Amino acid sequence: MNLNQLTIKQAQEKLAKKEISSVDLVSACISRIKETDDKLHNFLATDFDNALKQAKESDKKIAKGGKIGKLEGIPCGIKDLILTKGITTTAASHMLKNYVPLFDATVITKLKNEGAIILGKHNCDAWGHGSSTENSDFGHSHNPWDITRVPGGSSGGGTSSVASDQVLFALGTDTGGSIRQPSSLCGTYGLKQTYGRVSRYGGISMGSSLDCIGPITKTTEDAAIILNILAGQDAKDGTTPDVKVPDYTKNINDGIKGLKIAIPKQAFAGGLDPDVKNSINVAIKDLEKLGAIAEEVSLEYLDSALACYYIVMPSEVSSNLGRYDGIRYGHNSKDAKDLMEIYIKSRAEGFGAEAKRRIMIGTYTLSAGYYDAYYKKAMQVRTLIKQEFENILNKFDLILMPTSPTPAFKIGEKTSDPLTMYLEDIYTVPVSLAGLPAMSIPAGFVNNLPVGMQLIGKQFDEETIFKTAHAYEQATGWGEVKPKI
Repeated sequence: MNLNQLTIKQAQEKLAKKEISSVDLVSACISRIKETDDKLHNFLATDFDNALKQAKESDKKIAKGGKIGKLEGIPCGIKDLILTKGITTTAASHMLKNYVPLFDATVITKLKNEGAIILGKHNCDAWGHGSSTENSDFGHSHNPWDITRVPGGSSGGGTSSVASDQVLFALGTDTGGSIRQPSSLCGTYGLKQTYGRVSRYGGISMGSSLDCIGPITKTTEDAAIILNILAGQDAKDGTTPDVKVPDYTKNINDGIKGLKIAIPKQAFAGGLDPDVKNSINVAIKDLEKLGAIAEEVSLEYLDSALACYYIVMPSEVSSNLGRYDGIRYGHNSKDAKDLMEIYIKSRAEGFGAEAKRRIMIGTYTLSAGYYDAYYKKAMQVRTLIKQEFENILNKFDLILMPTSPTPAFKIGEKTSDPLTMYLEDIYTVPVSLAGLPAMSIPAGFVNNLPVGMQLIGKQFDEETIFKTAHAYEQATGWGEVKPKI
């Protein structure tokens, strides 16, 4: 096994035993990036020189045998929506083309405090707006299983990078499925934890009541390791509650005998690829063999969730992107003659088509005369969706659904039809609206392309998700299959 193919847990053990060095590990990942990224285009910025310097420091700490960080010497990549001091953070948009943050996001501070080494910034849909990474203003990423196909989005660069062993793990953001959907398409483990479990401070906002920063990993246990570090209250983020953070790895091997899993029948209706449906049904049987009890339920508001989301989210996008006006932040038009032209031309030149589309939808739904008809109604439906999930989870331990309705689709296949692209999130947005934790895990292949299965848990009960995902992972080994580039 090449060092870049190691999991976090494997690398931790080898580093602790001094079987490998952090310099060797980081160098292996850098070599892999240089070897493959011309085909995959997963990185928008790299920081290799600093990474190697940090790796040398990590090796010195490990050699001394004293206290070291939980991720000491472990290389990773960060989605370009998360602020990193001294490394360009563009949101994959021309609006922030040359922006270099003066401070780190809370999650970055936590990773650095534990010795993690950042290799660079991952490509994504601009501002997180998309399900294919084709909306990046700096060119799209590719799926390592088939480079003619999308890696999903908006965290497509990160999932492709983890799947192709360029990094040991990545951080992404998930507003309506942007970690889970690309994880399904690339065959990685992607976690959206409970809303508020991880600080959003320093994450470039898309939909503030929906945004989550979470891990993209090669195994379930690696995701638990990262959440142990990221989770907790942050004084800089008022949406992080004072809820005790457990050790997510402690009970991960407990098994799932007697676990009750709800299967929403609406999630297996029209629109789901028949081969994906078959793969998920096989996965359900595998879970039952491990001792779980699966039972069909009705999730009546599932079909309303997408319409609800595409009112709530653009409304918040419209508000959050209002600060990028060519004066305080972002691109400044060189052709403007007066103040009004600075606003109009800077935003026209800086924002891409999808950002403009969402700004216009959001501004319309929040405008006088339409607020009650659209935004208020959507928020009422959101409450019903949340209540329906809670009612099911009062009787069951988990809910299981597909992550994406199809395997990875061809690059350019859906770019001309935004509504078809929005349907990619049909199984992920309901969970985001409810604020619940969910994880996409590999559940087989269709025509040599990965299929993902989504496990949805109770609020702040990521432990049950990890326990179930780990048991399934150990029994099937789907996550161990690697793409050939």
